[in-house]
Amino acid sequence: MTHYISETFDGVRAVESSGDTFFTYDPDGDLPEDRWLPFATVVTGDDHDSVSGLDAPEAYRLNIGLTKAAYTSRFGPAPTDRDEHGVLDTGFDHSERDRVMPHPYYASQYWICVVNPGANTTDDVARLLDEAHRFAARKHANRSGRGVRGRAQDSR
Repeated sequence: MTHYISETFDGVRAVESSGDTFFTYDPDGDLPEDRWLPFATVVTGDDHDSVSGLDAPEAYRLNIGLTKAAYTSRFGPAPTDRDEHGVLDTGFDHSERDRVMPHPYYASQYWICVVNPGANTTDDVARLLDEAHRFAARKHANRSGRGVRGRAQDSR
């Protein structure tokens, strides 16, 4: 999956930390850390949660950040109720394999996930990653445009 994302989408920078990989849109490779926001991640262990069953061999979870419209058209309003462990009440079994579902912690921010994407989700995952990448590129362009205008105005 990490190879697919890195090779398929332009302007992507991947950073690995503790076995997890974070993908951001940074076509010039100079985005400051405080503006570095991933559009997709690949998580390989249960370090951050235990509801996805990532302690199994070869298990990983692909996480994808969507627009509000894309998320709500698929799942309805983002959940806000959490259990005592902070897991959002999405109505899904977050350990289920090869199913697109709301993210157990970040669905309220319009993130979705797939544990061990496979034959059932291949086309859907490709489309969702493309949508998330295009959204990240638009946000980058908007920020860059504001920065250019801001510098021009400051120099008057």
